[in-house]
Amino acid sequence: MLTLRLFAFIAMVVGALRLAGIRLPDLFKAVVYRPKSIKEQIDEATNKKKKNFIRREIEEITDILKMTGREDKIPVVFIICGVFAIAGAVLAALFDNAYMIPPLAIGMMFIPVWYIKLTASHYKKDVSEELETALSIITTAYIRNEDIVTAVEENISYLNAPIKDVFTDFLVQLKLIDSDTDKAILSLKEKIDNDVFHEWCDALLLCQQDRGLKTTLSPIVAKLSDIRVVNSELELLLAEPRKEFIIMAILVAANIPIMYFLNKDWYNVLMHTAVGKMVLALDISAIFISSAFVVKLTRPIEFRR
Repeated sequence: MLTLRLFAFIAMVVGALRLAGIRLPDLFKAVVYRPKSIKEQIDEATNKKKKNFIRREIEEITDILKMTGREDKIPVVFIICGVFAIAGAVLAALFDNAYMIPPLAIGMMFIPVWYIKLTASHYKKDVSEELETALSIITTAYIRNEDIVTAVEENISYLNAPIKDVFTDFLVQLKLIDSDTDKAILSLKEKIDNDVFHEWCDALLLCQQDRGLKTTLSPIVAKLSDIRVVNSELELLLAEPRKEFIIMAILVAANIPIMYFLNKDWYNVLMHTAVGKMVLALDISAIFISSAFVVKLTRPIEFRR
């Protein structure tokens, strides 16, 4: 009965949207790109008003997709989140547990979000490691010849994507579009979201005015090596707690079918009484909340200026 009511509710919502002529992609775009009032912007800038959790997650996912060149996938991602939320609600309804609908729907809605965050963390880590190699060899060449164009040309063949594409565009801009080195460096700075790289570009701009400042570039590049070492140590420290969390989450979820075979009376209490259904809802909430913290804490460390 609960499942039929849930399907009826979903059908009513979808039907109402269709009658109003509202398409799901347009609805998600209205939520994601909702313009903020001047008061909201001032309050956020002065920390008088913090962004709500949903707004922070939406903006973070939007920024990640833009950073990885998948901006056109933003509406698709949020539609997938909606599908996961509906699937969670339907799954809870199949268990005839109304208490479990909110935590399971909300928790499953965030599964695509967590997946994107984890892939973005690996992407940033890979970019940082490639950036370390690229800046190291380019800086060494620049210190030797004091010409950034020659330094990049000498080493462009040793670089890998996506860093190679960025420096290739840098050379194309200088040789074919505009020979203003300062403007090209500023354009280069905007193409990679990394604070160490931004600091390196700022130092490189100063070197165009005073070549004696070229010795400041190597210590900046060394920060990327320090970050890589710290992230490696952090990964080793977090590997065991993360494994223990996954094992515990699996054990909590596996207790339900195990209880059916060990003690059917306990299973019936858990599945068919109000108290048991509340306990299941609390267990689901604990698993998803813990998963959110695990995803948050297992991100690689980034240098911030």
